[in-house]
Order: sequence, then structure tokens, then C-alpha cells
Amino acid sequence: MQERSNVETVLTAKRPLIMRALRRSKIRKKIADYLFEISPSGSYTSEIAYHTKTTPTNVLGALRGMGTRYKKEESLLTLNIIELVKEENDGIKLYRITDFGREVLESIQER
Repeated sequence: MQERSNVETVLTAKRPLIMRALRRSKIRKKIADYLFEISPSGSYTSEIAYHTKTTPTNVLGALRGMGTRYKKEESLLTLNIIELVKEENDGIKLYRITDFGREVLESIQER
């Protein structure tokens, strides 16, 4: 019960930044939606790119931030919507939606 209250408090505080980030980038929104659909499983960059019909470079930008096109402070990782699950020995990184990210997307869908 207390955890749900904390998530709602953080969501309320971050909501304007999160909404702006998702509104400014269709790719961020598509990535979050895709990872929401496959949760609790994770996915790697090229698979996310394939399912969201974009390039792996754009996926990395939306996930981590990249230059001026994808600001780091609006990246899905910085906003705690997505998390890095694990990094394999060969450099493959798996990403999945966080519980907080799931709450955010559910609240957007309710509106």
C-alpha cells in the first residue's frame, strides 16, 4: 500500500516531464508500448527496432539519450520507465519496462 502511494507521488511529480518526453517522440512512446506489451520479458535493441519499425540508433537514442535529438534527461532510462535488465558477455543489453513505467502507461491509457 505504501509502495503504491510512493509511485503515485513520484508519478505526479514527474508527470509533466514524462508526458512531454512521450509526446515529443513517437519512437519513445512506441518503445514503451512495445516493452509494456511483452512484459515481464525484456528485449534487445535490434529486436525493439524491428517491432517499432525504426533504426537501432533511434532506439538507443530514445532509451539512453543521444545528442540534441534525444535529450538524456528525457530518455526512457533516465525517466525510470525502462531499465537495463542485463548485459551479456558479448555486449547484448536487454531492456524491459519498470513497474513505474507500467504504472505510467496504464495511467495514460485510462485518460
